[in-house]
Amino acid sequence: MTTASLPTVTPETPVRVRFCPSPTGVPHVGLIRTALFNWAYARHTGGTMVFRIEDTDAARDSEESYEQLLDALKWLGIDWDEGVEVGGPHGPYRQSQRSGIYQDVIARLVAAGHLYESYSTPDEVEERHRSAGRDVKLGYDNYDRDLTDEQKATYKAAGKPAVLRLRMPDEDITFTDLVRGEITFAAGSVPDFAVVRANGAPLYTLVNPVDDALMGITHVLRGEDLLSSTPRQVALYRALIDIGVARHMPLFGHLPYVMGQGNKKLSKRDPESNLFLHRERGFIPEGLLNYLSLLGWSLSADEDIFTVDELVAKFDVQDVLANPARFDVKKAEAINGSHVRLLDPEDFRMRLLPYLQSAGLIKQTLGPRELAILTEAAPLIQERITLLGEAPEMIGFLFRPDSEIEIAEDARKALPGNYKEVLAAALRALEEAEWTAESLQAALRAVLVDELGLKPRVAFGPVRTAVSGRRISPPLFESMVILGRESSLARVRALYEE
Repeated sequence: MTTASLPTVTPETPVRVRFCPSPTGVPHVGLIRTALFNWAYARHTGGTMVFRIEDTDAARDSEESYEQLLDALKWLGIDWDEGVEVGGPHGPYRQSQRSGIYQDVIARLVAAGHLYESYSTPDEVEERHRSAGRDVKLGYDNYDRDLTDEQKATYKAAGKPAVLRLRMPDEDITFTDLVRGEITFAAGSVPDFAVVRANGAPLYTLVNPVDDALMGITHVLRGEDLLSSTPRQVALYRALIDIGVARHMPLFGHLPYVMGQGNKKLSKRDPESNLFLHRERGFIPEGLLNYLSLLGWSLSADEDIFTVDELVAKFDVQDVLANPARFDVKKAEAINGSHVRLLDPEDFRMRLLPYLQSAGLIKQTLGPRELAILTEAAPLIQERITLLGEAPEMIGFLFRPDSEIEIAEDARKALPGNYKEVLAAALRALEEAEWTAESLQAALRAVLVDELGLKPRVAFGPVRTAVSGRRISPPLFESMVILGRESSLARVRALYEE
């Protein structure tokens, strides 16, 4: 069977995609972008999303990372139809629990002649390359693929360990990538590769395609960094089809790199790659999903803001671009801000709670006064913030006692030289004013703009600083109404009397 004649997925084949991360470290945006594209394609086509865990590296895998993966997907609303936590007909869905399955497949591949014992050590391979004048970086030289029984017996008698390698086909390997078009790897460019360690443990190069085959995966959508391993998977699929483990070879689509600062590939160590850091800063799922979907895809040439439903309705993996996508924090924040403004006011108010609680501004259980403040203050900032994490800084002064208001350094420096004169006039006006936003504005305008001749742009600055402790705050007069007459006057008086 040649690679060109392998049975593959047809347009009539029900779509089955998978997301199969290793539970190492904190979920990063490139990984989640891969999950999102798989999920969107499954939902767009009415297909199935499989979520399995590749946890065979005991030294690096952790349950904490596994729980973080679950947390990340659930927070973003990326659900799955089969896999960990939900089950399905092809379980178990953790590689660490599938060793018996792999050993059976390995035995069948050996019996069919697709795998062979390889005794060469890396040093021996390097020495053969050096002796022949070849580049030592060429890797394994297929030396062991035709060992005689006598040679094998000699190695075994000497106690020399052997790995199992797959015989690569002696022909070009060509496949059509859903993102990049037709790709060919020349015959001989990929050496026979190890699939089983000397201790009998299967390697990722085997278990990943075996799981895909047994779970009937039709579309393998994964990062561009895995493109170089695809000819190995194609060759292994040829063997798996031959022994009846696989029914077809899936279609491959390699998603573009996500780049960071300086157009370098976004590293796990880069702050902008940390999904939970974005959540802590106040990204909402709708905004972050919107932005992540733009890392290699777009709804249209002039639409950057769209809902998850619109993403699902339009997403096709063949529309994904091959060029690297850059993670632009400022653009991500702007898109998130657009989604913040689209939230229902009550929904927006409730989403602020964790951030206000984390800042110590409100308790876990809202009191009547705190609820009243939040209800009145939330509409003042919904149009002004891009991240929910900005809320404590913007409206924290409304929750703090008057005695805890501290004047920020930049606000103090911005006070005019005559600020005490301004505050004295303001106090006289405020003590007589009716306590509504309109009346407060009119009263202060009369004394500060009309009488003192201050420009409107700067007239209210000292009052704003006294009330909020900040140079910039939500609308001043509405904030003073929320605070009430007594607190507002006390704060203005405190700055005046310093």
